Amino acid sequence: MLLLRCPLLFLLLLLPLGSRSQKLPTRDEELFQMQIRDKAFFHDSSVIPDGAEISSYLFRDTPKRYFFVVEEDNTPLAVTVTPCDAPLEWKLSVQELPEEASGEGSGDPEPLEQQKQQITNEEGTELFSYKGNDVEYFVSSSSPSGLYQLDLLSTEKDTHFKVYATTTPESDQPYPELPYDPRIDVTSLGRTTVTLAWKPSPTASLLRQPIQYCIVINKEHNFKSLCAVEAKLSSDDAFMMAPKPGLDFSPFDFAHFGFPADNNSGKERGFLKSSKFGRQTSPKPRVDLHRVCIGNKNIFTVSDLKPDTQYYFDMFAVNTNTNMSTAYVGTFARTKEEAKQKTVELKDGKVTDVFIKRKGAKFLRFAPVSSHQKVTFSVHSCLDAVQIQVRRDGKLLLSQSVEGVRQFQLRGKAKAKYLIRLKGSKKGASMLKILATTRPNKQSFPSLPEDTRIKAFDKLRTCSSVTVAWLGTQERNKFCIYKREVDDNYNDEQKRREQNQCLGPDTRKKSEKVLCKYFHSQNIQKAVTTETIRGLQPGKSYLLDVYVIGHGGHSVKYQSKLVKTRKFC
Repeated sequence: MLLLRCPLLFLLLLLPLGSRSQKLPTRDEELFQMQIRDKAFFHDSSVIPDGAEISSYLFRDTPKRYFFVVEEDNTPLAVTVTPCDAPLEWKLSVQELPEEASGEGSGDPEPLEQQKQQITNEEGTELFSYKGNDVEYFVSSSSPSGLYQLDLLSTEKDTHFKVYATTTPESDQPYPELPYDPRIDVTSLGRTTVTLAWKPSPTASLLRQPIQYCIVINKEHNFKSLCAVEAKLSSDDAFMMAPKPGLDFSPFDFAHFGFPADNNSGKERGFLKSSKFGRQTSPKPRVDLHRVCIGNKNIFTVSDLKPDTQYYFDMFAVNTNTNMSTAYVGTFARTKEEAKQKTVELKDGKVTDVFIKRKGAKFLRFAPVSSHQKVTFSVHSCLDAVQIQVRRDGKLLLSQSVEGVRQFQLRGKAKAKYLIRLKGSKKGASMLKILATTRPNKQSFPSLPEDTRIKAFDKLRTCSSVTVAWLGTQERNKFCIYKREVDDNYNDEQKRREQNQCLGPDTRKKSEKVLCKYFHSQNIQKAVTTETIRGLQPGKSYLLDVYVIGHGGHSVKYQSKLVKTRKFC
């Protein structure tokens, strides 16, 4: 029987040894469960309890030793050591228990220090040793009785670790069992997604224990344990998983080491919630590491990844009853590259039509053949606003949102090459026209006022006519007005879908044309024109459009206006 409970330590190290006939106490399960709920039993203790995982901390180059006792020969024994954020050196050894209370046989108790030295100063027989950062096990189906010592050392840095020991490994099984093929398969690979699949843990499929799977994604390396993930996610180097009473616990109250006390240690915590304690350290930069627990599914698609980027994927099966986990064999994959964008060449003074998918982008290049002092970019966004960026020989010159018609004039440079990036709207596909020129007077798009609304005068409405007005500019342009009868239930949503400002008068029926006229005013305050549209039907709704046509023949449509004639006059 493995005796790993607190009273045993007191008997073994603090009390005089009795006579040969004295029996050491065996594990009382009810008492054991009560004791591990009481943190005072394990204050600054070196005892490993039977069947419960402990979490602890190692200072660099400072060894730590734990004890437990196996009272009877031929006892099954399993010891698991889990390094968290640094490699460990650990060794398991055993020595015989002393059977005489006194060397002289007088029955008088020996001094306390002599008893402790008699037990702990001997090296004992080494059973197993390991150095590394893997989760490593010592398993024996028949272990001799004796005092077992577990020595641990971290030579790299201060670190955390977990230890689990049991004399009933067959029945306990706190760690989820891995399937015969514990690998994670990449079943699908995209530019921003990776689909993973794995075989279920037999602990869930055969033993019907509650298992959930947690996926960890990062760009650096694979992880060998979930506590290594937690240590990486922690804001300092002193992470330890919060205990779950009766299942796992911290045997130490770190207050006297300079650690703040945990006042909520007796409360049950949810899976993967941590209590932060440790020496004061400077904040670390945010770790690019993500963890998601997905229940008992065994296929999952990771999304929102970056194209052409290598990611590492780890899967952990977690027993939600014990909060203990087992790592599958991690994998890695590189997402696919972005489809290489074809760069459109812009010709000086020529308008180019551009279509951009929803959330998409297009690249254009402008390389003037002659030296130039200035370069002008005119952009006409047909639908929603688009983002434009202009770089000259790699240097960012312009980054703005464009709605309607905008013109940008930039300083030129001999033999310069310009790269234009256009990013579409999140609402839907984007359409636009763009013109680049080194000739300042070459303007294909007409100038527009700031306000492109059409105003209707309600008091001037009749049963057969409506009167409207719109703003012009100081530049002499041609304006054409069109009308179209619509149903009474025509709404703003339908009107919004028809707001393609790049569709010109050539797309309209001749019967819809009202008139065309030239208009401008040197006084911008007086650049207003009105027009009365006649020959309408009583009580009918009409959609009115005004087009302004520039010298190059390109047109821009004002915002459509819905009007209705009077039904009775």
